Amino acid sequence: MEDVKTDLIVIGGGIIGLATAFLAHNQGLSVRVIDRSERPVGSSIMNFGHACFTGQADDVQDIALTSRNGWLQAAEKTGLWAAQSGTYIPAMTQTEMQVLEEFADHRGSEQVTLIDSATVADAIGNPDLNCLGGAHLPLDMRVNPREAAPRIANWLEEQGVSFNWRHEVRSTAHGIAHTNRGDFEAERVICCPNYFLTQLFPELADEHEVRICTLTMALIERPERIRSDIALFTGTSLARYDGFSTMTSIDALKSELAQREPELVGCIANLMATGITEGLFIGDSHEYDLSPEPFIDQEQSQLLIDKATEYFGIKNPRVIQRWQGRYSDSRSTNLVLEQPDPQTTVLVVTSGIGMTMSFGVADLALNGQIPTRA
Repeated sequence: MEDVKTDLIVIGGGIIGLATAFLAHNQGLSVRVIDRSERPVGSSIMNFGHACFTGQADDVQDIALTSRNGWLQAAEKTGLWAAQSGTYIPAMTQTEMQVLEEFADHRGSEQVTLIDSATVADAIGNPDLNCLGGAHLPLDMRVNPREAAPRIANWLEEQGVSFNWRHEVRSTAHGIAHTNRGDFEAERVICCPNYFLTQLFPELADEHEVRICTLTMALIERPERIRSDIALFTGTSLARYDGFSTMTSIDALKSELAQREPELVGCIANLMATGITEGLFIGDSHEYDLSPEPFIDQEQSQLLIDKATEYFGIKNPRVIQRWQGRYSDSRSTNLVLEQPDPQTTVLVVTSGIGMTMSFGVADLALNGQIPTRA
C-alpha cells in the first residue's frame, strides 16, 4: 500500500473528478487523483465546451450557478480560457419564438434577454439569417474542452495534488482504492468513473439503468466573421433541455419539429454549435447502448453539418475532424450520487451536462449532500 495517506482520493481524472479535486484542494485537503489513462482523453475533451447553466431545470439552478462560480475560479487560478459570452438562440418559427418568450417571462431578464432578428444575425456572424428574433442567455459560458481538463490537471499537479495516471481501479471501499499497480488509502474516496460505473459498481449502474450515449461530432473551419466564443442553440435544443420542458408551447414545438425536421428528430439531434480558435464544433446526434459500436454514419454526420451551417451561412464547410463522443446516460436520472459506505461517495452525471454541472455536483459530493435513500 502507498505510504502516503491523503485526506481524499478522487477516482477519475475527467472534468467531474478534476472539479472535485480542485474544490478539495481549495479547502486545504490533501488529494490524490487516480485514472486509468495517462491524461484526460475521455468525455471531457469530446464535447462542445458549452456550459449551458440557464438551460438546466429550475430545481437545479442553485447547483448550476455553483458550478458557474467554480468555472470562474478555475479560470482565474489556472489561466484556462472561459468566455462569458452566453448562448444565442435564433427563433426560426413563431413557435420557437413563443417558447423563448415564455422562458424569458419565467426566468427573468437576468437569465434571458429577448433580441430582434438583426441582433441575432449580427451575433452569430450571418447578416442573411432569416429568423424572427431570438434570445440571449447571458450567464452561459464557453471553455475549450481540449484545453480545460488538461490545464486544470496540470495546475493541480503543480500545486501538490498527487496524480496516479495509468492506474486502473479494480475496487474501492472503506477508504482503500485497489488498483492494478497497488493500493492507496485516504480518509474519503469520491469515485467519478463516468460510464465505467458499470465495472466499478455494477449494482449501482444496473439500479440507475446506466448506459453509454454516443454522439456524432465534427470540427469545421470557422470563418473569421464568426466569433470564436460563439455558442448557438436551435429549436432542437429547446426541445431537449430540461429548463425549457415546462414551457406551455414546448409540446407544440416538438410536434412542429417532427414535421419540419424529421431527419433531425429521427437521430435525436440537439443541433448546436460552439466556437474555439481552431474552428466550430458541430453536433450532435444521440444513440444509447451498453456496448456501442464505434462507427460514424456519414449521412448523419453530413446532415448535422448541413443543418448547422445553414444558420451561419457557410456555403462550403471544410471538415477538420470527425469523432464519436461518449458520455454516461441513464433513463431515470441525470445524477448518480450515492454513498456505498461511510468513506465512499459515487458521483456520475448521467446526461450530457457533465461539463456544465461539474463544479456544482462536485460541491455536493465533497460536502456530503447525499440524497436520502427511500
